[in-house]
Amino acid sequence: MTAKSQKHWSGDVRALLRVGKGFRLSKVDPAATPAYGRSKKHAADDLIAGSDELDELQERLYAQSRMPADEGQEPPSVLLVLQAMDTAGKGGIIRHVVGSVDPQGVELAAFKKPTPEELEHDFLWRIEKRLPAPGMIGVFDRSHYEDVLIGRVRELAPADEIERRYGAINDFEKKLTDSGTRIVKVMLHISPDEQKARLMERLERPDKHWKYNPGDVDERELWPAYMDAYQTVFERTSTDWAPWYVVPANRKWYARLAVQHLLLNTLEELDPQWPPADYDVAAEKERLAAT
Repeated sequence: MTAKSQKHWSGDVRALLRVGKGFRLSKVDPAATPAYGRSKKHAADDLIAGSDELDELQERLYAQSRMPADEGQEPPSVLLVLQAMDTAGKGGIIRHVVGSVDPQGVELAAFKKPTPEELEHDFLWRIEKRLPAPGMIGVFDRSHYEDVLIGRVRELAPADEIERRYGAINDFEKKLTDSGTRIVKVMLHISPDEQKARLMERLERPDKHWKYNPGDVDERELWPAYMDAYQTVFERTSTDWAPWYVVPANRKWYARLAVQHLLLNTLEELDPQWPPADYDVAAEKERLAAT
C-alpha cells in the first residue's frame, strides 16, 4: 500500500531501507536517495502533500481511540524510534515530519543521560514510563537503544549485561506490538565528513552555537566503534515484529521524505476509521435548527 502523495517513489521504500538478513551498514551510502529520483525542490512539494495525509491519518487514529474498544483489545498506537549519530537530523524529522500533525496527538520523549533515580532501575524502566497511549503517535528522540550503543562503546555496563539487553529489548518490543503498538525504528545514517561539515556550521554561525557540544568531537573519534555497535544492534534486534530501517541522511530532504513515507504506510495499514456518532444525527440537526 502506498500513500497517494508518495506516487513518485520508484520502488518499495520499506523493503529497500529495511534491515534484513545479511545487512551491512558499511554498504549503505549515506548520500543515496533509494527509490526517489526527483530533486530537492520536488521533495519539498511531496513532503507538503504527505503532511496533509499524515495529519488526517493521525486525527483518525486519535478519534478512533476515543471510542470503546473491543474487549481485551486496546486501540492501536504508533511509536517512532529515532537513533543516529549527532547532527544526523533527528530534530528536523520531529519538526518537519511529526510536526505536521496535531500536537495533541503526539507524545515526544527525548532520552538524555540517565538520572540517579533511573540508574537504580532496569534500563527499560524509564522507557516504559514514556510509551504512547492508545491513539497516540509516540516519538523517541534516542531510546532504549542508547543502552546497547553508548553503553557498549563507552563500557557503561559489563559485557554480560549488554548481552542480556538485546534479548530484553526483543521481548519488550514483542510485548508492545502484541498489545497494539506499531513500532517504526529508524537509524538516520550520515557520513563522518557530513557530520564534520554540520558541526563546523554550528561553530561558524552564532545562532547555532547553542547546538554545539564539545563532546561531539570526542564521540567522532569513536566512530568505528559506534558503527560496529549499530551493526550488532541491527543483527540482534531487527525482528519481524519491529524491524529496523536505515535511512541515508546526508541529504536532509530525503531523510524527512523517507521517514514520512514509513509513517504514512504504517498508518495506512492500521487504517483508522472515524468513529460513528453515538447519538441520533438527524434528531440533533432538528434540535439545533430549532434554537
